[in-house]
Amino acid sequence: MKIAPSILSCDFSRLADEIRAVETGGADWIHVDVMDGHFVPNITIGPVVIASARRATDLPLDVHLMIEDPDRYLEAFASAGADILTVHQEACRHLHRTVERIRELGVRPGVAVNPATSLESVREALPNVDLLLVMSVNPGFGGQSYIQASSDKLRRARSMLDDIGSDAELQVDGGVDAGNAAAIVAAGASVLVAGSAVYGHEAGAANGVKAIRQAVGG
Repeated sequence: MKIAPSILSCDFSRLADEIRAVETGGADWIHVDVMDGHFVPNITIGPVVIASARRATDLPLDVHLMIEDPDRYLEAFASAGADILTVHQEACRHLHRTVERIRELGVRPGVAVNPATSLESVREALPNVDLLLVMSVNPGFGGQSYIQASSDKLRRARSMLDDIGSDAELQVDGGVDAGNAAAIVAAGASVLVAGSAVYGHEAGAANGVKAIRQAVGG
């Protein structure tokens, strides 16, 4: 099980320090939420910040593109230092082509589905991806509550991956905290994205990571 703190919830004026804090806590990946104000109702960061994060850490940069027409920007994010690029099924006209292009750029491809999107819509793409992301909130803003129906969706996603013998990571993003992490892992998730539960932890971000790790048994 991997923990991928989302820097969406960090203090960007102290980006390097905030990344080092979660490294100290035992984070496995750094999750970066890219939003364009069109696909989702928020605007966040672009390749320049990815490049800054790359200079601050050797951990894998897990870049989640919540943007329209992601194909236009794949090369820019790959060049900035992304190790994983996850695109939304809802934003890709030709998902297989997009996934192939990500891999051509030397980056691990992932595909995400929103809460109301059926897993069936990505079934044919699963043999070609290294990560399946199940959104457990409607994307756009941090600090939202976990949608409980996501746990059943995770179980179905795990079954789909197992049925084809895939070793792709099953990631969940949205409302993850120490209180629900164990149940989410039991449903089949292998990567937990957590933002406010980490960077909003009363004892600091490092302890936020440790609390989630402890909740799932190490």
